[in-house]
Amino acid sequence: MSQDARSAESRIGVREVAAHAGVSSQTVSRVLNAHPHVRAETRERVLQSIADLGYVVNNAARALGTATTRTIGVIASDSGLFGPAVGIAALEAAARAAGRWISTAHIDASRPDEVDDAARHLLAQGVDGIVVVAPHTATLPRIREIARGLPVVTLHAATGEGAQQDAAALAVAHLADLGHRRIAHLAGPAQWQEAMLRGQGVEAALAEHHAAGPRWEGDWSAAAGARLAPEIAAAVRAPGGPTAIVVANDQMALGLVAGLRAAGIRVPDDVSVTGFDDNPDAAYYRPALTTVRVDVAGEARACIAALIGDAEAAAMAPATLVARASTAAPPAPSSAP
Repeated sequence: MSQDARSAESRIGVREVAAHAGVSSQTVSRVLNAHPHVRAETRERVLQSIADLGYVVNNAARALGTATTRTIGVIASDSGLFGPAVGIAALEAAARAAGRWISTAHIDASRPDEVDDAARHLLAQGVDGIVVVAPHTATLPRIREIARGLPVVTLHAATGEGAQQDAAALAVAHLADLGHRRIAHLAGPAQWQEAMLRGQGVEAALAEHHAAGPRWEGDWSAAAGARLAPEIAAAVRAPGGPTAIVVANDQMALGLVAGLRAAGIRVPDDVSVTGFDDNPDAAYYRPALTTVRVDVAGEARACIAALIGDAEAAAMAPATLVARASTAAPPAPSSAP
């Protein structure tokens, strides 16, 4: 007899687990599918038998009987950037905590063919829902059309689009409290949903605080902040120029601060700068960056909960403004003639 044949004959299945645990096959299936109506001691006995026997769940086979693979699909764009990378890691952790796995398709969201292929690929795997990370505004309608009938959520909008807008508004409120009213905005790329939502939050807060200033657009990278720095430095030096700049993410703020320094503009003496994300390096920028901290892990848990119908998911912590050395009161008006 071949080794493959012997392996097939000795393969552990639900019936073997049930016999070892002294329960029915139906009870084993309920434990595997996290059914709520299983006694704790029975669940522990089944799980111990699974461990003792080395049983490995066959998702494809289980899906035939349960119409679920316990796998969540993730479609991610620009996953090399800090925000998407952290989001994917948080989704992986949240899915595992809920007894699920994730299957991730990395795409260039600016290419409709890649968006379509990714959605179809995940559907072919029988995923139970799809989370979209860093979507372009045109991405979601395409995915929802292809995945018709399957739940689709976005990472930062699982708790409502207003959460991103409110978070971005915190930076403006902080600057206004310091006395700034000439507040510029370095936004993310217009085609990104997150940039759109954060931009809406900034613009609404500027209006609320009777503040205004010029607006620029970057691509989320530190290089974009540095590239725009000479133009922004010229605006800061101009009469009536901005005394503060709200930046859509920490990476662009890093490049901007470095570029302003090279142009002879001091942060925060000449202009204050805020970021968004509170990435692990933000406290070590020079100067340390004032930024908005969001609970990405909580947002990931909310996404998974929305897809699996878990109404008791852990609450998400509200966004907070982390004040550091890159912001200060606006400089005193020059007395030079």
